[in-house]
Amino acid sequence: MARSVILAGTIRCDGCCLPPRWCLCEALQPVDSPVAVDVLIHRRENWRPTSTGKLVARTLVDARTHVYQRVDPPTRESIARPGRELWILHPQGEPVERLVPRPTDEPAPQVLLLDGNWAQAGEMLRAVQGWGRPVRLSQTGASRFWLRSQEHLDRFSTAEALIAVLQALGDTGAADRLRLQFELHVYATLRARGHKEAAGEYLAGSALPGAFPEFLARLHERRPNPSEPGQARLGPHPRPGWPG
Repeated sequence: MARSVILAGTIRCDGCCLPPRWCLCEALQPVDSPVAVDVLIHRRENWRPTSTGKLVARTLVDARTHVYQRVDPPTRESIARPGRELWILHPQGEPVERLVPRPTDEPAPQVLLLDGNWAQAGEMLRAVQGWGRPVRLSQTGASRFWLRSQEHLDRFSTAEALIAVLQALGDTGAADRLRLQFELHVYATLRARGHKEAAGEYLAGSALPGAFPEFLARLHERRPNPSEPGQARLGPHPRPGWPG
C-alpha cells in the first residue's frame, strides 16, 4: 500500500491547500469567463483540501464562495447578481441543452454550484428552492476526480460540472483552462498522498504534460521541506502568464 506523505497537522499552502512540497500556486492561471460563478459550499465540505468548489473559487475570476450552514443559511439577496438569470446546478434540474444557444443580447447566466456530497447538495438545493432555474447536464463517461471513491463512476465533481456548463455555453477556452487546473489539482494531491503509480496513470491520460512541461519537471524535483524549522510557510504566489 502506498504511504501517504501528508501527516496529521502538516503545514499546507494558504493558496492551493496542498503541502508545500506539492504547492501548485506557481502554475495558477486565472480563468476569465462571461459566466458569473458562485459556489455554495457545505460547512462540512469547507474544511476539505480536496474540495473542487474551492478550486473553482480561486481559479475563476470574480467567482464568489458562500458557506452553507443550516442554522444561518445565506439569503438570495446575498447571492443573486442583478441582471443575470440564476442557474442552480443540480441533477434534478432541467437539461441545460434546452437553454442554449442563448440570445446574443442577453448577459451570460449566473451559475450557482452546490459543493458537497450528494446528501449535502440535496439539503442545499432545498434551501435555495425557488431562487432560480435548476439545471442539469447530460454528462457521459467517467469522472476524472480520482481523489474520492465513488459508488457511481458517472458522478462528477463540482469543477467538472462547471467545465461542462462552460462548454455547453460555448466558452470552450475557459472550459479547457479550468480542466487543466482541475487535473493538476488531482494529480498533485495523488502524489502528495503517496499514490505515485495512480498519479502516473492519471497523468498519462491528461493534457497536463503538454501544457505544463517545465512546471511538472520542477514539481518532480526534490525540494527542501518548508515545514522544517527555519523554513518559511508558503502562500499563494501566482505567476502571471504561465502557460496553460
